[in-house]
Amino acid sequence: MSPGRRSFNRPTGIRPQRKLFLIATEGEKIEPKYFYMFNTTLSTAKILCLKGGHASSPPKVLKRMANWLNENDLKIFDEAWIVVDKDQWTDSQIEELSSWAKSKENYGLALSNPKFEYWLLLHFEDGVAIRSSRDCSDRLKKHIPGYDKDINASKFTNERIDQAILRAEKGDNPPSSGWPKRLGSTTVYRLVKRIPRP
Repeated sequence: MSPGRRSFNRPTGIRPQRKLFLIATEGEKIEPKYFYMFNTTLSTAKILCLKGGHASSPPKVLKRMANWLNENDLKIFDEAWIVVDKDQWTDSQIEELSSWAKSKENYGLALSNPKFEYWLLLHFEDGVAIRSSRDCSDRLKKHIPGYDKDINASKFTNERIDQAILRAEKGDNPPSSGWPKRLGSTTVYRLVKRIPRP
């Protein structure tokens, strides 16, 4: 090589594969939109949501997850999570999801009681004295005017996500072993803490 010329040797290695977070959601819009915020070019994680549409009951969410896992390989370092609301679902339906989540180390259940909007609310306030699903939505609308099953990703900054995690941890004390049975609590923070953020 002649003097003054630079060598442009490209690395021959393969770019490390991003960790997959497979998330089966009860909701079709809001939950996938929230989790897809973490899919950035700088992230070391890849989010894939299995959306429900009208098939939103806990058994159907679990079946959607099971079908994907039967047809695809989930690597040992990847994770599979089910994200549902407590809402009107029975304890036995939720227990089935909890048993599935405990069956493997890289499985998880993230449940909000009464619903996912409670987790969103924690990005803005402590979320105390929630009495119903409607109360949860009304409180959220004070922070996101016109909220109607849609979110503006710019409102969910890293700082607000960190605050939501702290508030959810405080409300989940002592930590629930399966799912949060108290109205006004959530374990979505356990999933969000595991997703790397740039």
